[in-house]
Amino acid sequence: MIEPHAIDLNLLAVFQEVYRERQISSAARRLGLSQSAVSNALARLRRAFGDELFVRTASGMQPTPLAAQMAEPIGAAMAQVALALNQRSRFDPASSRRRFVLAMTDVGEIYFMPALIERCRALAPQVEISSLRAGALALKEAMESGRVDLAVGPFEDISEALYQRQLFRQPYVTMMRKGHPLARGELSLERFVQAEHLLVDASESPYDRINALLARAGVGGERGAAVRFRVPHFTAVPYMVAGSDLVVTVPQKLAERAAQPFGLEWVLPPLELPALQTNVFWHRRYNQDPGNQWLRGLLAELFAE
Repeated sequence: MIEPHAIDLNLLAVFQEVYRERQISSAARRLGLSQSAVSNALARLRRAFGDELFVRTASGMQPTPLAAQMAEPIGAAMAQVALALNQRSRFDPASSRRRFVLAMTDVGEIYFMPALIERCRALAPQVEISSLRAGALALKEAMESGRVDLAVGPFEDISEALYQRQLFRQPYVTMMRKGHPLARGELSLERFVQAEHLLVDASESPYDRINALLARAGVGGERGAAVRFRVPHFTAVPYMVAGSDLVVTVPQKLAERAAQPFGLEWVLPPLELPALQTNVFWHRRYNQDPGNQWLRGLLAELFAE
């Protein structure tokens, strides 16, 4: 058994940064150390724990099973130490230079980032905001390590290590160019099915369920009208429907954001689709972090309904 007094606290800080960054050079930069100093500290950690801890691969320094198991309790302990050492500290958005990373879907980037950037420019002129595409991340691990501060989106099957707060629920709507024939008169299921649809083949849940329900109604399924045009993401959708007779079924917030700049309109489709719930998620390690609390509050102020 390794006693706490046998480990230099600075070594745990190195462990945490290497786990977060997955690069010796990036960890050294964040710690204000040379790369050789970080490598030496990592060597001491390996001797202390009798494990490689991090293995160099083509995608960076990947943690061993022991390192992955240790990461959350070490991170939680270091966060508590930081809180204990800075009881009087507060997060001041007006002067902070902190960098926040948010995981979002492509729809989330379109809807959240413009308003968030504008508010941060006014309230926190030196704070940095970056977004990462959530579909490419293992959210629990990324948030546990501190590489991602918050996740915002309709994510399901979330780890119990993540706390969450609902921002809003929204329906799906069918979007098209202004003046499209489908927007005039009563929209029956027959007219809806006969229209030429663009499908978004998003593999992430819960978006994947919408195409299944459209297919059941007769759009793009084995028994329905063939769909000739498909895209994997929502980002290009407004460009594609703005200059054509295609129609596409998307979350309402996207339709609202795209309507004016692209000359689009939207209607409720004549079939029952489940509402899409969007939450903000954070790791329990950072529940009491003042900066994390500030950003969560700002998101709620801007977007919660």
